[in-house]
Amino acid sequence: MKDYFSMDDTSRAFQNKKLISFLIDKNYGYVRHAIMLLSLLLILFNAKSINDYSGSYEQYSLLVYYSVIVFLVYVNIYLLVPVFFFKGMYLAYLTVLMVLLALVLSIMFSMMEKYFEPHRILERHPISLTRTIISGIVFFVPFIMVSTTIKLVQRWIKDNERISELKNITLRMELNGLKNQINPHFLFNMLNNVNTLVRVNPQKASLVILKLSDFLRYQLYDNDEEYTSLSAELDFLSNFLNLEKIRRDDFTFDIDVNHGDRTILLPPNLFTTFVENAVKHSADATGGHSYVHLLIVADEHRLHFRCINSIVSEIDLRPQMAKGGMGLANIKRRLELLYANNYHLTSETSAKEHVVNLIIPI
Repeated sequence: MKDYFSMDDTSRAFQNKKLISFLIDKNYGYVRHAIMLLSLLLILFNAKSINDYSGSYEQYSLLVYYSVIVFLVYVNIYLLVPVFFFKGMYLAYLTVLMVLLALVLSIMFSMMEKYFEPHRILERHPISLTRTIISGIVFFVPFIMVSTTIKLVQRWIKDNERISELKNITLRMELNGLKNQINPHFLFNMLNNVNTLVRVNPQKASLVILKLSDFLRYQLYDNDEEYTSLSAELDFLSNFLNLEKIRRDDFTFDIDVNHGDRTILLPPNLFTTFVENAVKHSADATGGHSYVHLLIVADEHRLHFRCINSIVSEIDLRPQMAKGGMGLANIKRRLELLYANNYHLTSETSAKEHVVNLIIPI
């Protein structure tokens, strides 16, 4: 009995997945549009009273109604809903929709009055254009509302999938981070440096211990929240770079920040992967000077992050990047899920420097 229910649940889940795929997958776009156009035609054919006009003018009138419905439905789902409804401008959406309906229907009924009325079979009582437009709005609005509902369902499904995928990728990043954040080699070098500094410079050793403590505390506890402050993120990056500077005498860094006095919140560890890669690939096996420069500039709507690191001129001496680049691949996918298409990420490599530019909304 247990296996039966398990198979039944699996079958239902598979069917639901196929239905969701059909509703939002671009590969089924033409099929969805064909079904919608055919459904509109069948509904209109059954809803509109027939034999209003003589001869072929009956079919012409049906074609006019159908063309207007298709025009209004597609303008609604591809222009009005994305531009107004999805942005919370509901009053503007209704206003523009009503104005568009009145304008289109006035043109349609005026045209039919001129070209179709001479061919009407049954006489009708004279009706003002205003009443005709109002009755037309009542007739056409259900078609538009159904198209709006379909668009909302698609948006809801896509948003749920994005949220689910974001949670999954965040979990994977956290698991990968837990495996890498307390790097034994890194801690070993740090503790060795502290051991040396305790004898040579106790004050500096105490400072290193405090920075190492802050670094580990942020990695273990402070980045569990959905959002963290930019200042906390910069403190963490500063601690990380300071610890690297202690390990490497030939290494320098600077962090230039310009965001005013306001508090900016952003997802934790958004810049960490870029800085870790910059530190790793700035290392010079010959002992030459290496550096990392960070620039953060924010205005009212966007934040610009730039990371510049030195690279070794000789290709053979450069540190090898890990195969697959999972860290960068994860951060790119995370950016897509967090900001959709509303972010900009570029990287450039010259003979001596590698530059990463990231612009995100805030």
